[in-house]
Amino acid sequence: METRKNYTLPILMMILLFGMISFVTNLAAPMGVVLGEQFGIPDSVGMLGNMFNFVAYAIMGIPAGILLQKIGYKKTALIAIVIGFVGVLIQYLSGHVGESQLPTLVVYFSGAFVAGLSMTLLNTVVNPMLNTLGGEGNKGNQLIQIGGSFNSVMATFTPAFVGILIGEAAKAQIRDVFPVMYIAMGVFALVFLVLWAVSIPEPQAEQASEPMGNLMSGALKFRHFILGAVGIFIYVGVEVGTPATVNLWLSKLPEYGKAIAGSVAGTYWFLMLIGRLCGASIGGKVSSKTMLTIGSLVALVLVALAVFSPTTTEVSLPVLQKSGIGAISFGLAQVPINAMFLVLVGLCTSIMWGGIYNLAVEGLGKYLKAASGIFMVMVCGGGILPWVQASVADFAGYMVSYWVMFAGFVYLFFYALIGSKNVNKDIKVD
Repeated sequence: METRKNYTLPILMMILLFGMISFVTNLAAPMGVVLGEQFGIPDSVGMLGNMFNFVAYAIMGIPAGILLQKIGYKKTALIAIVIGFVGVLIQYLSGHVGESQLPTLVVYFSGAFVAGLSMTLLNTVVNPMLNTLGGEGNKGNQLIQIGGSFNSVMATFTPAFVGILIGEAAKAQIRDVFPVMYIAMGVFALVFLVLWAVSIPEPQAEQASEPMGNLMSGALKFRHFILGAVGIFIYVGVEVGTPATVNLWLSKLPEYGKAIAGSVAGTYWFLMLIGRLCGASIGGKVSSKTMLTIGSLVALVLVALAVFSPTTTEVSLPVLQKSGIGAISFGLAQVPINAMFLVLVGLCTSIMWGGIYNLAVEGLGKYLKAASGIFMVMVCGGGILPWVQASVADFAGYMVSYWVMFAGFVYLFFYALIGSKNVNKDIKVD
C-alpha cells in the first residue's frame, strides 16, 4: 500500500499548476501594454487578450464539471495541461506572424482564449486533487493553502517580470516576452510528464441525484444567490481591472516606464497575498458579511482618494525591481499617490471571493454544486469589466475610468449589507 510520501512529486506538480493558473492569467493584462506599444492600438483593444482569457470561463465553466464526472480528475488535469501548452504556444507564434497588426492580434487573442479554457479546467481540478493527495482533512487543507499562497506569489511575480523584460525596450514587442512563454510551456510539459507517469488517488466525484439542469434552475430560485453570482462577476472584474489599468497608466508615463508599472501592479498582488493570510487568521472570528462590508467600504474610500488626488503628488512605494544582471529585489520607487491608493485596494479584494461565496451559497443545500459551476462561469467578469474600464480610459482618461471600479465596489457593499440576505428560506433544499 502506497504511503503519503510517495505523493510528494505529484503534490509539487499540483502546486506548480496552482501557480501556473495565476502565471498565465496575469500575463494577459501586461501583454496589453506590449500590444499597445507594438501596434499603437487603444488600451481597449490591447485588453481584449485579457477579455478572451476570461470569457473562456463562461464557455468552459459548466462543461468542466461534466468532464470531471465522465473521465475523472487526473485525465481532466492532463487535458487541461495540453490545452494550456497549446494556448501559450499560440501566443508565442503570434510573435512570429510578422509586422502585420491584424494577423498578429488574431493569433494572440486566439491563444489567450485557448489558455483561458485550460485555466478553467485547472481551477476545477487543482483544489480537490491537492486535498486528496494530502490525505484530506487538515493536511489536505494545508496543501490547498500552500497552493493558494504560491498562486499569489506568481501573481506578484508575473507583471513585475514582464515589466522588467520590456522595461528597457524603446518599443516593446511580443518577442520581448518570449522568456515568460518559454517558462510556461516548460512547466506545462514537465507537469504533464510527471502526472502521466505516476499513479495517484482519484478524488471522489459524487454523482448528482438530479439532472444538473434541474439543480441549476433550483439554485437560481434564490435571490441572494443570483445577486451573489453577479457579485462574483463584479468582484473578479474589479480585482483584475484595478492593477491592470494602473499598469497601463504608468507604462504610458515616461518618468515611470514599463518596468515600474509592472512592479507596481505586482505589488498589488503581493498585498492580496498578505490580505489573504490575514483574512485566514481572523476568518474564524469575523463573519463573511462583516469582512465583505469593511473590505468593500475601504475599497470605495481608496478608489475615491485615487480619483481625486493630484497625480503630481508622489510617494515612495516598495516594489519588485531589477537590481542587477539577472537579479530582482525589493526597492523603493517614486510613484503618484494615486497608484499607492489603488495598490492598497489589493488588501480589500483579497478577502472578497470567500466572503461572497459563503454568503451566496448559504442555505442552498443540494444546489451547492450547481451553484459552484455557475460561479465558475461568472468569473468571466475578470475580462469584461477591465475591458469596459479600458474603453472608458481611451476617451475619458485613466483616473476617470476608475469610476467603473468604484461602481463595482458600490454593488459589493450593497450585497454585503442587503443583497446577501436569504429571503427564500421556504424553498426545500434536501
